[in-house]
Amino acid sequence: MGFLEHFSLWGGGFTGALLPFLFVLTIVVFFHELGHFLVARLCGVRVLTFSVGFGPEIVGFNDRHGTRWKISAIPLGGYVKFFGDEDAASTPDQSSISAMTPAEKRESFHHQPVGKRAAIVAAGPIANFILAILIFAAIFTFYGRPSTSARIDAIQPESAAAQAGFAAGDVVVAINGRPIETFAEMQRVVSTNAGQQLSVTIDRGGAQMDLKATPALREVKDNFGNVHRIGVLGITRSMGAADSQLETVSAPRALWMGVEETWFVIDRTLSYIGGIVVGRESADQLGGPIRIAQVSGQVATVGFIAIMNLAAILSVSIGLLNLFPVPLLDGGHLLFYAIEAIRGRPLSERAQEMGFRIGLALVVMLMIFATFNDIIHLTAS
Repeated sequence: MGFLEHFSLWGGGFTGALLPFLFVLTIVVFFHELGHFLVARLCGVRVLTFSVGFGPEIVGFNDRHGTRWKISAIPLGGYVKFFGDEDAASTPDQSSISAMTPAEKRESFHHQPVGKRAAIVAAGPIANFILAILIFAAIFTFYGRPSTSARIDAIQPESAAAQAGFAAGDVVVAINGRPIETFAEMQRVVSTNAGQQLSVTIDRGGAQMDLKATPALREVKDNFGNVHRIGVLGITRSMGAADSQLETVSAPRALWMGVEETWFVIDRTLSYIGGIVVGRESADQLGGPIRIAQVSGQVATVGFIAIMNLAAILSVSIGLLNLFPVPLLDGGHLLFYAIEAIRGRPLSERAQEMGFRIGLALVVMLMIFATFNDIIHLTAS
Protein backbone atom coordinates (compact mmCIF):
# COMPACT_ATOMS: atom_id res chain seq x y z
CA MET A 1 0.00 0.00 0.00
CA GLY A 2 1.40 3.39 -1.03
CA PHE A 3 2.12 6.25 1.33
CA LEU A 4 -0.85 8.32 0.20
CA GLU A 5 -3.16 5.32 0.27
CA HIS A 6 -2.53 5.23 4.02
CA PHE A 7 -3.76 8.81 4.13
CA SER A 8 -7.00 7.82 2.46
CA LEU A 9 -7.79 5.32 5.20
CA TRP A 10 -8.44 8.23 7.56
CA GLY A 11 -11.54 9.17 5.59
CA GLY A 12 -12.70 12.66 4.72
CA GLY A 13 -13.12 15.89 6.63
CA PHE A 14 -10.84 17.11 9.38
CA THR A 15 -10.00 13.60 10.57
CA GLY A 16 -8.75 12.67 7.12
CA ALA A 17 -6.58 15.78 7.11
CA LEU A 18 -4.89 15.04 10.43
CA LEU A 19 -2.18 12.63 9.29
CA PRO A 20 -0.89 14.66 6.32
CA PHE A 21 -1.08 17.82 8.46
CA LEU A 22 1.09 16.23 11.15
CA PHE A 23 3.47 14.88 8.51
CA VAL A 24 3.97 18.29 6.90
CA LEU A 25 4.19 20.26 10.14
CA THR A 26 6.60 17.80 11.76
CA ILE A 27 9.04 18.09 8.85
CA VAL A 28 8.95 21.89 8.93
CA VAL A 29 9.22 22.19 12.73
CA PHE A 30 12.00 19.61 12.95
CA PHE A 31 14.20 21.44 10.45
CA HIS A 32 13.53 24.81 12.09
CA GLU A 33 14.65 23.53 15.48
CA LEU A 34 17.52 21.60 13.89
CA GLY A 35 18.89 24.90 12.61
CA HIS A 36 18.95 26.30 16.16
CA PHE A 37 20.45 23.06 17.49
CA LEU A 38 23.29 22.69 14.99
CA VAL A 39 24.49 26.29 15.23
CA ALA A 40 24.25 26.18 19.03
CA ARG A 41 26.44 23.09 19.08
CA LEU A 42 28.91 24.76 16.71
CA CYS A 43 29.06 27.72 19.12
CA GLY A 44 29.75 25.45 22.08
CA VAL A 45 26.34 25.92 23.72
CA ARG A 46 24.92 22.97 25.67
CA VAL A 47 21.47 21.93 24.45
CA LEU A 48 19.23 20.47 27.14
CA THR A 49 16.10 19.65 25.11
CA PHE A 50 15.11 19.23 21.47
CA SER A 51 11.33 18.92 21.28
CA VAL A 52 8.94 18.55 18.38
CA GLY A 53 5.68 19.70 19.92
CA PHE A 54 4.80 21.26 23.26
CA GLY A 55 3.41 19.92 26.50
CA PRO A 56 3.85 16.46 28.04
CA GLU A 57 6.44 14.17 26.48
CA ILE A 58 5.13 11.21 24.49
CA VAL A 59 8.44 9.55 23.68
CA GLY A 60 12.10 10.56 23.84
CA PHE A 61 15.71 9.61 24.45
CA ASN A 62 18.97 11.16 25.64
CA ASP A 63 21.97 11.40 23.32
CA ARG A 64 25.59 11.09 24.43
CA HIS A 65 25.83 14.88 24.90
CA GLY A 66 22.97 14.90 27.40
CA THR A 67 20.36 16.38 25.05
CA ARG A 68 16.83 15.10 25.53
CA TRP A 69 15.24 14.48 22.11
CA LYS A 70 11.48 14.12 22.40
CA ILE A 71 8.09 14.27 20.74
CA SER A 72 5.51 16.12 22.81
CA ALA A 73 1.74 15.97 22.96
CA ILE A 74 0.77 19.27 21.26
CA PRO A 75 2.10 19.15 17.67
CA LEU A 76 1.80 22.87 16.89
CA GLY A 77 5.46 23.84 17.04
CA GLY A 78 8.62 22.88 18.85
CA TYR A 79 11.54 24.27 20.78
CA VAL A 80 15.20 23.88 21.69
CA LYS A 81 16.04 24.58 25.32
CA PHE A 82 19.61 25.71 26.00
CA PHE A 83 21.68 25.54 29.15
CA GLY A 84 20.68 28.59 31.20
CA ASP A 85 17.14 28.82 29.80
CA GLU A 86 14.21 28.95 32.18
CA ASP A 87 11.63 27.86 29.59
CA ALA A 88 11.04 26.99 25.93
CA ALA A 89 11.07 30.71 24.99
CA SER A 90 14.74 31.00 26.07
CA THR A 91 13.92 33.27 29.00
CA PRO A 92 17.09 33.49 31.15
CA ASP A 93 17.00 31.47 34.37
CA GLN A 94 18.50 34.19 36.57
CA SER A 95 18.96 32.02 39.67
CA SER A 96 20.76 29.35 37.65
CA ILE A 97 22.86 31.84 35.69
CA SER A 98 24.08 33.68 38.78
CA ALA A 99 25.33 30.41 40.33
CA MET A 100 27.22 29.18 37.24
CA THR A 101 30.91 28.38 37.36
CA PRO A 102 33.24 29.81 34.66
CA ALA A 103 33.19 26.43 32.89
CA GLU A 104 29.38 26.35 32.91
CA LYS A 105 29.18 29.92 31.61
CA ARG A 106 31.15 28.87 28.52
CA GLU A 107 28.31 26.44 27.71
CA SER A 108 25.48 28.80 28.63
CA PHE A 109 23.49 30.41 25.82
CA HIS A 110 23.06 33.68 27.70
CA HIS A 111 26.80 34.10 28.32
CA GLN A 112 27.66 33.91 24.61
CA PRO A 113 28.66 37.05 22.68
CA VAL A 114 25.70 38.78 21.07
CA GLY A 115 26.87 37.72 17.60
CA LYS A 116 26.77 34.02 18.52
CA ARG A 117 23.36 34.36 20.14
CA ALA A 118 22.02 36.11 17.04
CA ALA A 119 23.47 33.39 14.79
CA ILE A 120 21.84 30.64 16.87
CA VAL A 121 18.45 32.37 16.79
CA ALA A 122 18.60 33.24 13.07
CA ALA A 123 19.57 29.66 12.19
CA GLY A 124 15.98 28.44 12.69
CA PRO A 125 14.31 30.58 10.01
CA ILE A 126 17.34 30.14 7.72
CA ALA A 127 16.95 26.36 8.06
CA ASN A 128 13.32 26.75 6.95
CA PHE A 129 14.41 28.56 3.78
CA ILE A 130 17.09 25.94 3.09
CA LEU A 131 14.52 23.17 3.55
CA ALA A 132 12.18 24.85 1.06
CA ILE A 133 14.99 25.20 -1.49
CA LEU A 134 15.92 21.52 -1.11
CA ILE A 135 12.32 20.33 -1.42
CA PHE A 136 11.68 22.40 -4.54
CA ALA A 137 15.02 21.27 -6.01
CA ALA A 138 14.22 17.61 -5.28
CA ILE A 139 10.82 17.95 -6.97
CA PHE A 140 12.40 19.47 -10.08
CA THR A 141 15.19 16.83 -10.10
CA PHE A 142 13.19 13.64 -9.53
CA TYR A 143 9.77 14.61 -10.85
CA GLY A 144 10.64 17.19 -13.48
CA ARG A 145 9.53 20.68 -14.33
CA PRO A 146 6.05 21.05 -15.87
CA SER A 147 6.61 22.66 -19.23
CA THR A 148 3.72 24.06 -21.25
CA SER A 149 4.67 26.56 -23.92
CA ALA A 150 3.41 30.13 -23.51
CA ARG A 151 1.07 29.84 -26.48
CA ILE A 152 -2.22 31.73 -26.39
CA ASP A 153 -5.19 29.65 -27.51
CA ALA A 154 -8.05 32.05 -26.80
CA ILE A 155 -8.68 35.68 -25.88
CA GLN A 156 -11.52 36.73 -23.59
CA PRO A 157 -13.67 39.51 -25.13
CA GLU A 158 -13.07 43.04 -23.79
CA SER A 159 -10.13 41.81 -21.70
CA ALA A 160 -6.79 43.54 -21.28
CA ALA A 161 -5.31 41.12 -23.81
CA ALA A 162 -8.03 41.89 -26.37
CA GLN A 163 -7.50 45.62 -25.95
CA ALA A 164 -3.73 45.19 -26.36
CA GLY A 165 -4.09 43.32 -29.64
CA PHE A 166 -3.24 39.72 -28.68
CA ALA A 167 -4.49 36.98 -31.00
CA ALA A 168 -4.99 33.24 -30.71
CA GLY A 169 -1.81 31.43 -31.75
CA ASP A 170 0.53 34.10 -30.41
CA VAL A 171 3.45 32.76 -28.33
CA VAL A 172 4.79 34.95 -25.53
CA VAL A 173 8.60 34.96 -25.60
CA ALA A 174 9.41 37.78 -23.12
CA ILE A 175 7.81 40.23 -20.69
CA ASN A 176 9.63 43.48 -19.91
CA GLY A 177 12.72 41.94 -21.51
CA ARG A 178 12.63 38.85 -19.27
CA PRO A 179 12.58 35.61 -21.33
CA ILE A 180 9.44 33.50 -20.87
CA GLU A 181 9.69 29.76 -21.52
CA THR A 182 6.41 28.40 -20.13
CA PHE A 183 2.82 29.45 -19.70
CA ALA A 184 3.24 29.13 -15.93
CA GLU A 185 6.10 31.67 -16.02
CA MET A 186 3.89 34.08 -17.93
CA GLN A 187 1.05 33.60 -15.42
CA ARG A 188 3.40 34.28 -12.53
CA VAL A 189 4.64 37.57 -13.98
CA VAL A 190 1.17 38.73 -14.97
CA SER A 191 -0.43 37.77 -11.64
CA THR A 192 2.06 39.86 -9.65
CA ASN A 193 1.74 42.98 -11.80
CA ALA A 194 -1.91 43.99 -11.60
CA GLY A 195 -2.33 47.58 -12.76
CA GLN A 196 1.23 47.78 -14.10
CA GLN A 197 1.80 48.18 -17.83
CA LEU A 198 3.82 45.31 -19.26
CA SER A 199 5.80 45.18 -22.50
CA VAL A 200 5.00 41.72 -23.88
CA THR A 201 7.11 40.34 -26.74
CA ILE A 202 5.19 37.79 -28.82
CA ASP A 203 5.96 35.55 -31.76
CA ARG A 204 3.21 35.70 -34.39
CA GLY A 205 3.80 33.49 -37.40
CA GLY A 206 7.59 33.73 -37.06
CA ALA A 207 7.67 37.50 -36.61
CA GLN A 208 8.25 39.10 -33.23
CA MET A 209 6.45 42.22 -32.01
CA ASP A 210 5.93 44.07 -28.73
CA LEU A 211 2.48 44.71 -27.24
CA LYS A 212 1.62 46.90 -24.27
CA ALA A 213 -0.83 45.37 -21.81
CA THR A 214 -1.95 46.20 -18.26
CA PRO A 215 -3.22 43.21 -16.23
CA ALA A 216 -6.58 43.82 -14.57
CA LEU A 217 -7.01 43.06 -10.86
CA ARG A 218 -9.32 40.09 -10.27
CA GLU A 219 -10.36 37.95 -7.32
CA VAL A 220 -9.96 34.26 -8.10
CA LYS A 221 -10.64 31.23 -5.95
CA ASP A 222 -8.19 28.32 -5.90
CA ASN A 223 -9.04 24.62 -5.59
CA PHE A 224 -9.08 24.90 -1.79
CA GLY A 225 -11.52 27.80 -1.58
CA ASN A 226 -8.91 30.49 -0.89
CA VAL A 227 -9.53 33.82 -2.60
CA HIS A 228 -6.55 35.59 -4.21
CA ARG A 229 -6.34 39.05 -5.78
CA ILE A 230 -4.13 38.75 -8.86
CA GLY A 231 -3.46 40.36 -12.19
CA VAL A 232 -5.02 38.80 -15.32
CA LEU A 233 -4.78 39.54 -19.03
CA GLY A 234 -7.76 37.44 -20.13
CA ILE A 235 -5.94 34.77 -22.12
CA THR A 236 -6.32 31.00 -21.95
CA ARG A 237 -4.22 28.00 -22.90
CA SER A 238 -5.40 24.45 -23.52
CA MET A 239 -4.04 22.15 -20.83
CA GLY A 240 -4.69 18.69 -22.25
CA ALA A 241 -2.30 15.79 -21.74
CA ALA A 242 -0.71 16.46 -25.11
CA ASP A 243 0.01 20.06 -24.12
CA SER A 244 1.68 19.36 -20.77
CA GLN A 245 5.17 17.90 -20.60
CA LEU A 246 7.72 17.33 -17.87
CA GLU A 247 11.13 18.79 -18.58
CA THR A 248 14.17 16.94 -17.23
CA VAL A 249 16.25 19.24 -15.03
CA SER A 250 19.87 18.75 -13.95
CA ALA A 251 20.63 18.86 -10.23
CA PRO A 252 22.55 22.20 -10.33
CA ARG A 253 19.80 23.88 -12.33
CA ALA A 254 17.14 22.35 -10.07
CA LEU A 255 18.92 23.81 -7.05
CA TRP A 256 18.90 27.28 -8.60
CA MET A 257 15.23 26.86 -9.55
CA GLY A 258 14.60 25.91 -5.92
CA VAL A 259 16.16 29.21 -4.86
CA GLU A 260 13.98 31.10 -7.36
CA GLU A 261 10.84 29.29 -6.23
CA THR A 262 11.62 30.00 -2.57
CA TRP A 263 12.25 33.66 -3.30
CA PHE A 264 8.95 33.85 -5.20
CA VAL A 265 7.05 32.50 -2.18
CA ILE A 266 8.88 34.98 0.10
CA ASP A 267 8.11 37.86 -2.24
CA ARG A 268 4.42 36.99 -2.58
CA THR A 269 4.02 36.46 1.16
CA LEU A 270 5.61 39.80 2.01
CA SER A 271 3.57 41.49 -0.70
CA TYR A 272 0.37 40.06 0.76
CA ILE A 273 1.29 41.12 4.30
CA GLY A 274 2.20 44.58 3.05
CA GLY A 275 -1.14 44.69 1.25
CA ILE A 276 -2.94 43.95 4.53
CA VAL A 277 -1.05 46.78 6.26
CA VAL A 278 -2.01 49.37 3.62
CA GLY A 279 -5.53 48.01 3.16
CA ARG A 280 -4.98 46.62 -0.33
CA GLU A 281 -5.55 43.00 0.75
CA SER A 282 -8.11 41.42 3.05
CA ALA A 283 -6.88 39.77 6.25
CA ASP A 284 -9.60 37.11 6.04
CA GLN A 285 -7.22 34.90 4.06
CA LEU A 286 -4.90 34.52 7.05
CA GLY A 287 -5.18 30.90 8.15
CA GLY A 288 -4.20 28.93 11.22
CA PRO A 289 -3.73 25.25 12.08
CA ILE A 290 -7.27 24.28 11.08
CA ARG A 291 -6.87 25.75 7.58
CA ILE A 292 -3.44 24.17 7.20
CA ALA A 293 -4.85 20.80 8.26
CA GLN A 294 -7.71 21.13 5.79
CA VAL A 295 -5.42 22.07 2.91
CA SER A 296 -2.99 19.28 3.86
CA GLY A 297 -5.78 16.73 3.63
CA GLN A 298 -6.94 18.05 0.26
CA VAL A 299 -3.40 18.18 -1.12
CA ALA A 300 -2.72 14.62 0.08
CA THR A 301 -5.43 13.34 -2.25
CA VAL A 302 -3.59 14.89 -5.19
CA GLY A 303 -0.25 13.17 -4.61
CA PHE A 304 2.97 13.04 -2.67
CA ILE A 305 4.61 15.72 -4.85
CA ALA A 306 1.77 18.10 -4.01
CA ILE A 307 2.08 17.56 -0.27
CA MET A 308 5.86 18.08 -0.41
CA ASN A 309 5.25 21.28 -2.35
CA LEU A 310 2.93 22.37 0.46
CA ALA A 311 5.65 21.50 3.01
CA ALA A 312 8.08 23.80 1.16
CA ILE A 313 5.59 26.68 1.08
CA LEU A 314 4.73 26.19 4.76
CA SER A 315 8.44 26.10 5.61
CA VAL A 316 8.94 29.49 3.96
CA SER A 317 5.91 30.89 5.77
CA ILE A 318 7.11 29.70 9.17
CA GLY A 319 10.60 31.03 8.49
CA LEU A 320 9.20 34.46 7.60
CA LEU A 321 6.77 34.51 10.52
CA ASN A 322 9.58 33.78 12.96
CA LEU A 323 11.63 36.70 11.59
CA PHE A 324 8.95 39.26 12.43
CA PRO A 325 10.34 41.61 15.13
CA VAL A 326 7.83 40.45 17.73
CA PRO A 327 9.18 39.48 21.17
CA LEU A 328 8.69 35.74 21.76
CA LEU A 329 9.48 34.99 18.10
CA ASP A 330 13.01 34.61 16.73
CA GLY A 331 12.73 38.06 15.16
CA GLY A 332 11.97 39.57 18.57
CA HIS A 333 15.12 38.03 20.03
CA LEU A 334 17.10 39.36 17.07
CA LEU A 335 15.61 42.82 17.68
CA PHE A 336 16.77 42.71 21.30
CA TYR A 337 20.24 41.58 20.21
CA ALA A 338 20.46 44.40 17.67
CA ILE A 339 19.59 46.91 20.39
CA GLU A 340 22.19 45.29 22.65
CA ALA A 341 24.85 45.52 19.94
CA ILE A 342 24.09 49.21 19.38
CA ARG A 343 23.88 50.16 23.08
CA GLY A 344 26.77 47.97 24.18
CA ARG A 345 24.62 46.35 26.84
CA PRO A 346 21.32 44.42 26.86
CA LEU A 347 17.96 45.89 27.72
CA SER A 348 16.95 45.66 31.36
CA GLU A 349 15.27 42.48 32.57
CA ARG A 350 12.06 44.42 33.14
CA ALA A 351 12.05 45.81 29.57
CA GLN A 352 12.65 42.37 28.12
CA GLU A 353 9.96 40.83 30.30
CA MET A 354 7.46 43.47 29.19
CA GLY A 355 8.47 42.86 25.59
CA PHE A 356 7.85 39.13 25.90
CA ARG A 357 4.46 39.73 27.51
CA ILE A 358 3.46 42.05 24.68
CA GLY A 359 4.78 39.53 22.16
CA LEU A 360 2.80 36.73 23.78
CA ALA A 361 -0.35 38.83 23.64
CA LEU A 362 0.21 39.62 19.95
CA VAL A 363 0.86 35.98 19.06
CA VAL A 364 -2.22 34.80 20.98
CA MET A 365 -4.40 37.46 19.28
CA LEU A 366 -3.04 36.44 15.88
CA MET A 367 -3.78 32.77 16.59
CA ILE A 368 -7.33 33.62 17.74
CA PHE A 369 -7.90 35.73 14.63
CA ALA A 370 -6.49 33.02 12.33
CA THR A 371 -8.59 30.33 14.02
CA PHE A 372 -11.69 32.53 13.67
CA ASN A 373 -10.91 32.88 9.96
CA ASP A 374 -10.49 29.11 9.73
CA ILE A 375 -13.91 28.49 11.27
CA ILE A 376 -15.56 31.04 8.97
CA HIS A 377 -13.80 29.46 5.99
CA LEU A 378 -14.94 25.96 6.97
CA THR A 379 -18.56 26.95 7.54
CA ALA A 380 -18.66 28.89 4.27
CA SER A 381 -17.28 25.95 2.28
